[in-house]
Amino acid sequence: MEDYWKEEESKTKKVNKKKIITAIIIGLIVILITTITIIYQANKQARNWIDKNIFRKEVLQDKVTTIELKEDQHSNIYAFNKYIGVLNKNQFTIYGSTGNEEKNLQIQISNPIFNSENRYLAIAEKQGKKFYIIADKDISWDAVTEGNIAQIHVNKNGYVAVVITDTSYKTVIAMYNPQGKEIFKTYLSSTRVADIAISNDDKYLAIAEVDTSGTIIQSNIKIISIEKASNDPTNSIEHTYQGEQDKLITNIKYQDKNKLICMYTDSIHIIENDEDIVLYNNENKKIIFQSIELTNHAIEIEEKSTGLFTADSVVDIINIDNKGIKEYTVDAVEKDISTYGNMIALNLGTEIEFINTSGWLVKRYIANQEITNIVLSESIAGIIYRDSIEIVNL
Repeated sequence: MEDYWKEEESKTKKVNKKKIITAIIIGLIVILITTITIIYQANKQARNWIDKNIFRKEVLQDKVTTIELKEDQHSNIYAFNKYIGVLNKNQFTIYGSTGNEEKNLQIQISNPIFNSENRYLAIAEKQGKKFYIIADKDISWDAVTEGNIAQIHVNKNGYVAVVITDTSYKTVIAMYNPQGKEIFKTYLSSTRVADIAISNDDKYLAIAEVDTSGTIIQSNIKIISIEKASNDPTNSIEHTYQGEQDKLITNIKYQDKNKLICMYTDSIHIIENDEDIVLYNNENKKIIFQSIELTNHAIEIEEKSTGLFTADSVVDIINIDNKGIKEYTVDAVEKDISTYGNMIALNLGTEIEFINTSGWLVKRYIANQEITNIVLSESIAGIIYRDSIEIVNL
């Protein structure tokens, strides 16, 4: 009996030792992960090393997938959804993330305007009459306008608005449903359209218009009920918001919950709950770029001097919902930016830093030459050179 109890006690001790060792290992792993996380967030040099050597976020020009272009032909290139499209001589070739050709469409357009959202892509002839709507990789429908197309906009559900000029009115805006049926037209007799936007729930069309007929610039925003306009376009205006005198509006974009972001040359506003609220003011700041072409975010990039001949670019990423701001700093002056969805591309000359709206680096692309042009969607980017497109998957 004594031997039996000794054997049981020995087993118990062995089990307890294993549990203790396991707990210690787990504890050490948690401490290590916590320490690395704190260092990653607080120490920029350490974060750059981890991004490059552990997370493999750095990609070189020589190591990425390439789409070859013919040097003697002018191509129009655009990124949408998870594809890159190349329009050349009425052929719209769609490439996937691996650089393989996936579709070739006949598009009778030579000088295109592009706009995309979600799975939809709109292509229109600038100052022409023809436009196409592509869903995924196929032509969904096309149409011809009576005047000349100045702008085109498609929302995430496939509703389309087209700004038309050179008619008996100064500007006409035609609205179409996802099947290509014209819903209504609205007419502007004396103002020009700076931008248009369709709400995510397909209920409203916002028009940013500018009146330059007087001595002072006047910017206004009209909100049209699509349902009302389909029955009576002349009595469909839900709200009109008048900007401050001499403030020039340049862009508008609908976000979730029908929040309308409005970008002026010197500030960014948000219209929600029938109020026009200043979200970001550029006063006394050296703002070099700003954009609202993001999902539920806007950005401002300020140049801040760090020495006699040096400066940083400070990216303020503004959350539309909670109005919070996240900051991302680059040790150089930005050459250009591209934004789409939750992705921001910062062109530094021979490098591009792709960051997300959470303020973290997603990819860093390093080139052997100056980068002049980028096309961007939420999952793919194309760096355009004279004879090639370099693909960076995000």
